[in-house]
Amino acid sequence: MRVLVATAVPAERDAVARAFAGPAAELRLPAATLHTHRASGLEYDLLAAGVGPALAAASTAGALTAAVLAGRPYGLVVSAGIAGGFAPGAPLGSLVLADEITAADLGAETAESPDGFLPVTELGFGTVTHRPPPVLVRAAATATGALTGTVLTVSTVTGSAGRATALRARHPRALAEAMEGFGVAEAAAAHTTPVLELRAVSNPVGPRDRAAWRIGDALTALTEAFGKLTPALESWNPYDPQEPYEPHEP
Repeated sequence: MRVLVATAVPAERDAVARAFAGPAAELRLPAATLHTHRASGLEYDLLAAGVGPALAAASTAGALTAAVLAGRPYGLVVSAGIAGGFAPGAPLGSLVLADEITAADLGAETAESPDGFLPVTELGFGTVTHRPPPVLVRAAATATGALTGTVLTVSTVTGSAGRATALRARHPRALAEAMEGFGVAEAAAAHTTPVLELRAVSNPVGPRDRAAWRIGDALTALTEAFGKLTPALESWNPYDPQEPYEPHEP
């Protein structure tokens, strides 16, 4: 199986690459370069897709389309990188696997809603959540020791306690926020390709305190997670009937 791993920046891509032995092969696409690694029976193509949901979606879609045109489509897309964690559920250095990938701020401000916001789905169009295969999420969480819950995609990183509280009130199962997962998931959905989102927590969601960030520790946790992930992906059968999604209690 071919797996496309989309990170935001090269530092995250390189952290994933350190999980694999040997040098990478490079494949140059019109707008990006893939770094290819093999692990057991899997082929991982690593893509630094860019920051934010729009660029991540465009870059991921380009890689997916190129693979289809080459007759070698991907069996799975993984959005990976560091993230902010919602305390106390996702402490610094922890891993989070999304069972829901949700666009936190895709919608409209309105007085019609108690919290002043309506998601785009309640406006009658679009989607705000993608759900990875539950069997795969469980297997990957068991292999990596990751927490499972909602990972929010934002276009503006949270920088205040008030906004962190508002996001948790609107999304009570949220464990982490990042900027690319929903865009990657949208591209994967357009190609009917399953998606995962795996995040290592580098900082708490809330007031921006750079002294409290642990980016190095989070990148190390990301490397270790991918070192453990391959057996779970190898044992997963994407053709098994999918379970109906049942959200957990917050």
